[in-house]
Amino acid sequence: MDLPEFRSASRQYQELALDPDKQVFNIQGYLNGRITTDDNTTHYRKPELNEEAAPVPEGDFIAKDDASMYYISIDPSGKLGWQQNFVSYGNRDSHVIEVLTEQASNAYKDFLRQLNISYIIAGEETLDQALVLHKLGTLFGMERVMIGGGGTLNWAYLQNGLVDEVSIVKAPIADGDPDMQTLFMARDPLSTIQPLSFSLLDVRPLEDSTVWLRYKVNNS
Repeated sequence: MDLPEFRSASRQYQELALDPDKQVFNIQGYLNGRITTDDNTTHYRKPELNEEAAPVPEGDFIAKDDASMYYISIDPSGKLGWQQNFVSYGNRDSHVIEVLTEQASNAYKDFLRQLNISYIIAGEETLDQALVLHKLGTLFGMERVMIGGGGTLNWAYLQNGLVDEVSIVKAPIADGDPDMQTLFMARDPLSTIQPLSFSLLDVRPLEDSTVWLRYKVNNS
């Protein structure tokens, strides 16, 4: 939104989550879905694939990169058109890790290797959410990861009991769009509609009428 309150809330969200001097969560990576990545980073470009590429080795690919932060993108079948192996956001560069399933083609995995983009395989046809987090921990040493949307991804991890805390930076704005995606959205076969509750940990006023809410996930 083209409102100063939105820009202020967005800046404060980035600082709390990612800024090396101001962040509070001590995360090693943040995880977004394919649509969120296309909307904000790859902008629906098509990947430049070499369909004649030699077969790549089986399994995961860990690029040699001394990254202090990782951008993890859920992209089960391999569609994102990357042009570089990092994302600049929140006043820092984050090395890209693609999360694929066995449905991703050899040509797409070769494309990622050519750009020195790490990838992990987590599932045959559908994504194994728990395996994603396990591999991020064992292969990249991550102990704390932020799941940053969209709503389908947020709800899938939450419903599967893989979220410890919900943190919301709320801007004082609205536009009434009936098609706007919500914070949590159930979607078959990843998740179903099911009520869950939270317990308030903290509420804090920020600049320009922005509010920061933190909740513990009950029964997680």
